[in-house]
Amino acid sequence: MESSPHILVVDDDREIRDLLARFLGRHNYRVTVAADGKEMRKALDDWAIDLVVLDLMLPGEDGLTLCRNLRAESDLPVIMLTAMGEDTDRIIGLEMGADDYLPKPFNPRELLARMKAVLRRAGSDRGARARPAAEDEDRDTVVTFAGWRFNLDARELHSPDGALVQLSGGEFELLAAFTSRPQRVLSRDQLLDLARGRDAQAFDRAIDVQVSRLRRKIEQDPANPALIKTVRGGGYMFTPRVERA
Repeated sequence: MESSPHILVVDDDREIRDLLARFLGRHNYRVTVAADGKEMRKALDDWAIDLVVLDLMLPGEDGLTLCRNLRAESDLPVIMLTAMGEDTDRIIGLEMGADDYLPKPFNPRELLARMKAVLRRAGSDRGARARPAAEDEDRDTVVTFAGWRFNLDARELHSPDGALVQLSGGEFELLAAFTSRPQRVLSRDQLLDLARGRDAQAFDRAIDVQVSRLRRKIEQDPANPALIKTVRGGGYMFTPRVERA
């Protein structure tokens, strides 16, 4: 399934966050919001974000600092928002790595047009992930867990006794999501997002089917799973320690 782009809106103004969440949601974008840099980093860690709409004036770390830090570790597209209209602020924002700049107050339709243009330039207008460089690096490695060997570059999984276990595309993406975030509770919605399996027709229970299939391939007793635990009311947790080979 193709997934609609996932947008992260970072702004300390709740009205703007709510406005953009509603507006972009009506245009088939998935939206996560954050009020500051701490919430932004958590959202980037929890979700597979395609584009960040980032306010310049934020409490604590300002937007320019966050943009510079983000650009140092990621190719994720960024559109800066600011109440300042000075050319110097626009130039500094672009020099920090922002892909575009929009002064406040702005028309949400103009932001939408700029988002589409930036996503198109990034090759992400059809929902393909603009994944952080660090995540790309992780996916080009071999990881091990509970005796299993998972080659993300070759898309191969070997059991503890060395047998090659065939994975479907969905199972591979799901295991990649689990191994990138082990020993953490991941909701069904997060797993759908991280495994690039959500579109307008997707539903949360679809992930349960994939988990069940993956368990049959990697669990000693799929009826009593030890590697992929169900968390009541929360989702799933990948319990083993994951290490780079």
